[in-house]
Amino acid sequence: SRWARLNLQCPCGLVRVKVAMEDGRPGAVSFVSVPAFAFALNREIVVDGLGRLKIDIGYGGAFYAVLPATTFNLDVRRSPVRDLVDAADRVTRAAQKQVQLEHPDSPDLAFLYGTILTDGSSGARGPSANICVFADREVDRSPTGSGVTARIALNVARNPAAAAETFTFESVTGARFEGRVADEASCGRFPALRVEVGGRAYYSGRSV
Repeated sequence: SRWARLNLQCPCGLVRVKVAMEDGRPGAVSFVSVPAFAFALNREIVVDGLGRLKIDIGYGGAFYAVLPATTFNLDVRRSPVRDLVDAADRVTRAAQKQVQLEHPDSPDLAFLYGTILTDGSSGARGPSANICVFADREVDRSPTGSGVTARIALNVARNPAAAAETFTFESVTGARFEGRVADEASCGRFPALRVEVGGRAYYSGRSV
């Protein structure tokens, strides 16, 4: 196979992409993220009907609240998607009202895009399942590139030694992404890192 490389200018900044071309079609794809960082660990918020609970907030191209689905007695792999979406959306709405976010390089990015419910594992010792609920209660079919990046930033903030690990994340469809720390970076007052995220791409069409 040969590699095709391109740069994508995204709302969050420049993302460098590498695509393996296999018989003229795209195969394995990876990208190196914009600087990612942990904004908050164990931040307490109050959710209507649930009381006080703790969330992590990470940035990986967008801001996400991250917490285990077991907080709501749910299982990412087995619970109805509607129940997972309802729980995640309640967290997003509460955190949007109660947490003032900050992005040193771009104030326009300082908003909570969504909530990621996880199975509670880090992804370092086997696939960590998660569901990303973003925007208007939308669910990502993939593990979510920016979400995976944010989760790795949070993992490393909790355990700096995890920077040497390769992480695997799985979505509710069974799709998997791998991620690893590619380089150290900075973002204003936040220690940051760039993450390489990889997965598979499937040809769906062409536009000119």
